[in-house]
Amino acid sequence: QVQLVESGGGLVQPGGSLRLSCAASGSIFRVFTMGWYRQAPGKQRELVADITRDDNINYADSVKGRFTISRDNAKNTVYLQMNSLKPEDTAVYFCLQTIKRVPISSAREYWGQGTQVTVSS
Repeated sequence: QVQLVESGGGLVQPGGSLRLSCAASGSIFRVFTMGWYRQAPGKQRELVADITRDDNINYADSVKGRFTISRDNAKNTVYLQMNSLKPEDTAVYFCLQTIKRVPISSAREYWGQGTQVTVSS
């Protein structure tokens, strides 16, 4: 099986910073795209940022210049450095990793359990 474990969420004041981590463990052959999504109360889940294995990166317009996504392929871990946080960044943040468990299998998506980020004074 594959498990994704997220960490780093919490309560922060506007203008503050947080760093999220998401590590995949279990039977893993290769991890392809890694990404972060978020879901605020009453809203649909939205893409925050994603990064391919070749380090091609995509950001939502709302976080460009404030958030930085990165990955460590040796650790099957994706990070999200969030700076200049705003109240509207408050949401549950989920990581997504596209993983092939064995060489002959198809890759599939795995979600983390979610971590709460609250930006408030």
